[in-house]
Amino acid sequence: MNIRRAVPASLLAATTASALLLTACGTDDTAEATGSGSVDVVASFYPLKFVAQQVGGPEVRITNLTKAGVEPHDLELTAKQVAGIEDADVVLYLKGFQPAVDKAVDQNKPKHTVDAAALSPLEKHGTEVDGSEHGDEHAGEEGHAEEEHSADDGHDHSDGDPHLWLDPTRLAAVANGVAETLAQADPAHAQDYRTRAADLKGKLDALDNEYKTGLANCQRKEFVTSHAAFGYIADRYGLHEIAVNGVNPKSEPAPGRIADLQDLVREKGVTTIFFETLASPKTAETLARDTGVSTGVLDPIEGIKDEAANDYFSVMRANLDALRKALSCS
Repeated sequence: MNIRRAVPASLLAATTASALLLTACGTDDTAEATGSGSVDVVASFYPLKFVAQQVGGPEVRITNLTKAGVEPHDLELTAKQVAGIEDADVVLYLKGFQPAVDKAVDQNKPKHTVDAAALSPLEKHGTEVDGSEHGDEHAGEEGHAEEEHSADDGHDHSDGDPHLWLDPTRLAAVANGVAETLAQADPAHAQDYRTRAADLKGKLDALDNEYKTGLANCQRKEFVTSHAAFGYIADRYGLHEIAVNGVNPKSEPAPGRIADLQDLVREKGVTTIFFETLASPKTAETLARDTGVSTGVLDPIEGIKDEAANDYFSVMRANLDALRKALSCS
C-alpha cells in the first residue's frame, strides 16, 4: 500500500481552482475506478485505460482521469486526481497530449510510469493547403497525411502527432511496454501480464489486417476530417487525410482554409466530410453543405461515451466501414 505524501499548498490551490473550472464547464471528475485488483493503475484517457484493462486483467484497479465521453485534450486535474497520480502503482499517459497530466507526473513522481510516446515514437505528418504536398519525413510516400495546424492550439505537439493508438501496430507496442511495467510493479503476476499483452497483440494484428484488406482497393484515397487525428491511419494504409482543424479539435481553421478545402473537395472528388463524436460538427457540416457532399462520423477514439456498448475494437471497425463507404472500396 502506498503512503500518501502531503500535496504542496501551491499545487493544491491550483488544482482546486481547476476543479472549480471543470465544474463550471460541466466536466467535473466523476470517473470511478474499475476493477478490484491490488495494483492501482491511473490512465490519463480512454485508449490507455483500454490497454490497462486488456493487459492488467483482474490484478489491476484502474482509474481513468478523463471522464467517459469528455474530450481529453484540455483536461484539468482536481486535487483528488493529483493525489491519485501520486499514490498510483502505475501511471499511463502520453507526454505532450495532456499538459496537466505531464505536470502532475513531473511533480509527484509516481512509482512507475508509462509514456506511450516513448514506446511508439510519434511521427510528424505533412500539411496540404493548396493541393501541393510539403516536405517532411514522409514526403513522397504514398501514405502522406495532410494536416493544418493552428499556431495557437495551446498544446505541445512539436514532437509529432499524438494519436498513435489509431495504428493498431503502435498500440501493440504500447501494450508490451505496459506489460513490462506492470511486471515490475507486481512481479508475482509478471507472466500473466505478458501473456495478456501477447493476446492483445494478436487481436491488434488481426485488426491491422482487416484495415489493409479493406482499404486496399478504393476508388479514391483522400478523406476529409474535422480534426487532424488520422495521420497514422493515412500513413499505414496508403491514404491522404485532409484536415479542417489541427491536432487540437478546438482549434480554428486558418484564414482562407475553408476556401482551399472547398477547392480540394471538388478537385479530389471527395464524397464525405467526417466529423467526430466529442467535438462540434458545425464546421464539417458547413463545408459539406457548401460543397454538396455528405457527412459521416470518424471517431478518433480519444474517449467513448458508452463503454458498456463500445470499445476500441468496435469503434475501429466502425471507422473502417465509414472509410470504405466514403472511399468506394471494393
